[in-house]
Amino acid sequence: MKKKKYTSLLFNKLVIACSIMLFVSSCDLFKMKNDQEDTDDTLVATVGNANLYHSDIDHIGKEMSPDMDSVELINRYVQSWIKKQLVIREASQNLTINEAEINRKLLDYRYALIAYEFEKNYVEKTLNKDVTQEEIEAYYTSNNQNFALKEIIVRTNFIKLEKDIPNRRQLERLLNSNQESQKEELKDFAIRYANNYFMEDSTWINFDDIILNTPLTKNNNHVQLLRNEKLIHVDDETYSYYFKILEYRLQDQVPPLEFVKDEISKIIVNKRRAEIAEKLKRDIYNNALKNNEFTIYE
Repeated sequence: MKKKKYTSLLFNKLVIACSIMLFVSSCDLFKMKNDQEDTDDTLVATVGNANLYHSDIDHIGKEMSPDMDSVELINRYVQSWIKKQLVIREASQNLTINEAEINRKLLDYRYALIAYEFEKNYVEKTLNKDVTQEEIEAYYTSNNQNFALKEIIVRTNFIKLEKDIPNRRQLERLLNSNQESQKEELKDFAIRYANNYFMEDSTWINFDDIILNTPLTKNNNHVQLLRNEKLIHVDDETYSYYFKILEYRLQDQVPPLEFVKDEISKIIVNKRRAEIAEKLKRDIYNNALKNNEFTIYE
């Protein structure tokens, strides 16, 4: 059988880079410091010959958000470090380790990590995240059956107000009106009298979300309710709740474009990301092939 030979400038560079990193880090899986390395660095924890210093956890405070508990986060990190070191010590005492195999896996991991970081940086610099309305509509038309609803959604006007307000007939009239001029009057009514309201009638919303904390949560047949009533009115001991149902979609039905617009944009951008990554790999391979940077003998 003839000898199989691979030569590649890119591969050689990666081997040299990874060999240097392996030499610097040696074969240790975790960073260890000598007591004389930095006399000003505070020792935080010790497991056998492994030491955790303050400088090793200094990054935690810099990366955390202001509302996070720094003490709790640092304590969790220290406990996690101790557990890892104990497992390593236990493994070294009870397991025969093939150093050559460990080094091979480390080298493979470093190759993969270098390639991943290069690919990620290239993709993010190249990627166009702007998605046009035409692209969204085209994708929706071709794939709308893939967006079957898992919940009931509605377009609705919702108002919650105290039961003793006398002008509720005016509210019902405004809710039932289809005149454009009545919409502003309805909003003014809600601002003046309502304890809570939702007037975004062009926005689709989960029906369970809009009826939360209302007596409608006790109604087990939302489908029949929506089919039979356009203006839903329910009371509890203190408040009256009005829902003017403008439009609805039931479970397993195809949602309107507006409801899945953001999801479609993310799908399109992710497809672009995958296509750029694949093109990058093809281009690197084809350039190497064109420049005779590798040879395969059979």
